[in-house]
Amino acid sequence: MYGTEALAKDYWANTNSLRKPTSHFKSNVFVPKFTVSFNVRPSFLNCGCTKLDDKAVGVGNDAFSVTSSSKYDVDYLGESTKGDLNLNLEHLESFVDGQSTLEGPIEEVARMEAEEADDLLRDLGISSPYSSRHSPRGIFCSRTLNLRSISAIGYDMDYTLMHYNVMAWEGRAYDYCMDNLRKVGFPVDGLAFDPDLVIRGLVIDKEKGNLVKPDRFGYVKRAMHGTNMLSTRAVSEMYGRELVDLRNESRWEFLNTLFSVSEAVAYMQAVGRALFRAHVEGQLKSEIMSKPELFVEPDPELPLALLDQKEAGKKLLLITNSDYHYTDKMMQHSFNRFLPNDMGWRDLFDIVIVSARKPEFFQMSHPMYEVVTGEGLMRPCFKAQTGGLYSGGSAQMVENSLNVHGDEILYVGDHIYTDVSVSKVHQRWRTALICRELEEEYNALIQSRGHRASLVELINQKEDVGDLFNQLRLALQRRTKGRPAQTRAATNMNDQDLTESMQKLLIVMQRLDEKIAPMLEADGELFNKRWGFLSRAGLWDKSHLMRQIEKYADIYTSRVSNFLNYTPFMYFRSQEQTLAHDSYSYYHSNFNGCAIDSQDNFS
Repeated sequence: MYGTEALAKDYWANTNSLRKPTSHFKSNVFVPKFTVSFNVRPSFLNCGCTKLDDKAVGVGNDAFSVTSSSKYDVDYLGESTKGDLNLNLEHLESFVDGQSTLEGPIEEVARMEAEEADDLLRDLGISSPYSSRHSPRGIFCSRTLNLRSISAIGYDMDYTLMHYNVMAWEGRAYDYCMDNLRKVGFPVDGLAFDPDLVIRGLVIDKEKGNLVKPDRFGYVKRAMHGTNMLSTRAVSEMYGRELVDLRNESRWEFLNTLFSVSEAVAYMQAVGRALFRAHVEGQLKSEIMSKPELFVEPDPELPLALLDQKEAGKKLLLITNSDYHYTDKMMQHSFNRFLPNDMGWRDLFDIVIVSARKPEFFQMSHPMYEVVTGEGLMRPCFKAQTGGLYSGGSAQMVENSLNVHGDEILYVGDHIYTDVSVSKVHQRWRTALICRELEEEYNALIQSRGHRASLVELINQKEDVGDLFNQLRLALQRRTKGRPAQTRAATNMNDQDLTESMQKLLIVMQRLDEKIAPMLEADGELFNKRWGFLSRAGLWDKSHLMRQIEKYADIYTSRVSNFLNYTPFMYFRSQEQTLAHDSYSYYHSNFNGCAIDSQDNFS
């Protein structure tokens, strides 16, 4: 079985022909029949490609040019056309003369071209964006994003560019927490790390000592005290009249990331508040640096994804809260062995910023220092240069140094607040969230389709029975008040038939409740037996975490290397969102057609 380094070497060998001068490849493969109508207007045809300079790019000639940042337009979805590849007018006529398949209504031309495109991708052994999107490693879109218009892509490091083994990393963090709690008198002997005790997106109620899972509105749906789950009735009595408000930081603490797992497990087992996080991280990071292979899960595909972006003209940034020595050690371990031609990890990035102090990095201005020696010695500076390594600073300094601003920058991180929310709210950067658990969640949703379909069928049956029961109850109510029922037929029912019908319907509904309740309780247990699905709070609604993701993350995915399947030129388009007043039959057919919920982008 291949090791990761051998896999990386084979990967580079297999892709080497695509990374050399590409004139042969493009002239034989990548000149498709353009699916456009020529009786429209343009001086060029937009087909989308890399963001380069104003100069033309061609396959043996000057057939193509790239839309520059000074000449871009806005498309019909409101996205910038910067970076789009265009077919120059002077080459259009000669090209069209030999393309009889471009004649006819555009609907027919597009259908034929789409079929041929699927066939060609299959022949080339390349996954289509559609098949990639409908997989555990898809990139899911909350807000439409034209990746071609992005000039710079910034990355967080921990749990973004590198993934830690959760049992190893968080298990050791937990051990350090327990040691520190033991020293100050907490009775923690006999406790063991249980990563399934909590999931990302839960909220600690520091006032009541509970861990809760709220829905998108802030209503608590599940709760745990210590290590015991509370009953539905207990949850209702305790939280029925209040909402989780994350703005009240003195009471509520949101578990944003996998780094929160050990902390939350310790909290719920000890129900204490002295977790010594900073001290734990210092001890743990020293241990990780000495034996990174025990804690880091390498991803050989990740360097290629970043190389594709860099070669497509994107400026790559590393912006991490970790210090210089830890960053350098971990990036060398995670990247250098998978890079071609003796490249080092620093060669990938235009600017590297360590000790960034996020979220303040996005909110205010701090002094910037250039790291000038391998030992980490620094000197003050006021502007970042390409290839530089810096400590501190601010997002505004990065924008000024690169001369790119706001929505020209995409930032990728795993922390919904520190990385995603703050960069969007304060800088208007485009955002991507990395959530490794999505892969397990996606598979669990697929495996739960049968269970959920059966559950929905029972709920629909109860709804049908309940509708009749409610009408009969209203008829009985009117009868006792001496008024006619809703219809003549209902008015003419004799008392015995009315009573017996209502009795029978009540029995059916009670038996349905006995069947539905445990099925609802079990919904999501394939992902987590206590908390259910990451993205859901109950059968019908989204979790608070999912609402945060939709609100602040333009795209989200399980790992950075998933960008490989989409190219740096991808146009991510958000999916239709189902509303309460949409047709019930449309929604119902979607559910029965195995779309888990059209409101969830990774259905």
